[in-house]
Amino acid sequence: MTTETSNALMNPLNIGSSIWRFLRRYPVFPAVILIVLIIAAIIGPTVAPYERDIGDVRARHSSPGIVDITFPTKPKGGIDLTDSSIAAGSTFIATYELPTDNRMFDINGNGFLNDEIAWNEDSPSTPDILFNTIAQDEELLTFEITTNEDIFEGQNDNIYLDLQVIRIDTKLMDAWPSGYHFLGADHVGRDVFSRLLHGAQISMMVVGISLVAGMTIGVALGLIAGYTATRYEPNIGFNITYKGKKKRISVLSPWLIDESITRFVDIWNALPFLMVALVVTLIFGRGLTVLMGVLALIAWAGFVRVIRAQTLIIRELDFVASAKVNGATTFRILYRHILPGVLNTAVVVATLNTSALILAESVLSFVGAGIQPPTPAWGVMTNEGRDYLAIAPHQVLVPGGAIFLVVLALNFLGDWLRDRLDPRLRQVD
Repeated sequence: MTTETSNALMNPLNIGSSIWRFLRRYPVFPAVILIVLIIAAIIGPTVAPYERDIGDVRARHSSPGIVDITFPTKPKGGIDLTDSSIAAGSTFIATYELPTDNRMFDINGNGFLNDEIAWNEDSPSTPDILFNTIAQDEELLTFEITTNEDIFEGQNDNIYLDLQVIRIDTKLMDAWPSGYHFLGADHVGRDVFSRLLHGAQISMMVVGISLVAGMTIGVALGLIAGYTATRYEPNIGFNITYKGKKKRISVLSPWLIDESITRFVDIWNALPFLMVALVVTLIFGRGLTVLMGVLALIAWAGFVRVIRAQTLIIRELDFVASAKVNGATTFRILYRHILPGVLNTAVVVATLNTSALILAESVLSFVGAGIQPPTPAWGVMTNEGRDYLAIAPHQVLVPGGAIFLVVLALNFLGDWLRDRLDPRLRQVD
């Protein structure tokens, strides 16, 4: 019996069925995607193999893989050999600085640079000189020169060089293969993978701060609206006598607070978010701070109605009534007794709203009202690459695919949290 049970458990079909049930029950793949996103946001800029905003134009539009960027060019420049006269037969040192990130290129591979340099020997103003050695320290070339004739300051002390140089790779990590672009390069030669890592940090920072601000405002207003709803007792007002009868005129009743909040939410939800964002951007300008404020304005309304509905239920429970009998203040009841009961719901709403905020940030950056180039937000990267979709589709597919995967993962995770945290759905398994 034991052997038969063990064999049944080891059956590949049973193992596959168990794995499938586990994957259906728990959001494994969404969790993996989000964990990778969080890790990329935390350490991505540190491990990015290339500069964020600097690229090599020779690699522009290159597809994922190795790009040959070692072909030589010929910058020309002059050297003032000396500041004083030098006698024939003397040996002296002269220096020349190459353009940034350029190195002299040993074309024939013999290990010497002396035969890779030419100068205007036939010019009457050029002295008869001989290059003994050429040393290279990054962009600085040092020449040891022997002169075969007298050199006079201001007469024959200038030469014009013709060098073979290459521009070195702009990578930051020595271990990274030279010229290798994991996800290709964009329209100016910047590494897409490095910008994707930086964009993860920027997008998550913007969305995270906006979500926390929107959640704080939305939950607070939802608690207040739910606690004051359908309460018609006068709160602030005055008494008048009319025809011998006393009447109380209510200036501010609790139910008016709820009505004001809910009606304002209705009006706010009727406004198109893109129009609101463009108006705010037009008034306050563009930048990270303004974008986070705009996203917070988008986020807060999604919490109010849900939290208000939960508060309406919890406020009628016995432990809330007991707190009132014991003299607890309204703030204490809201903070200590009702807020913990609605917090699970707020977390679910926040998870679902995060995907909407990521899309909103991407849309705003895409239309130019959000993060501005060259800052590599995913929406900015998609906007910059759309003009080259026909010749380099990876510039759009990479950031667009990242947005798609993150939004999809957040939606799945939000649905799972709703099912797990909702007592009515907790038993459905």
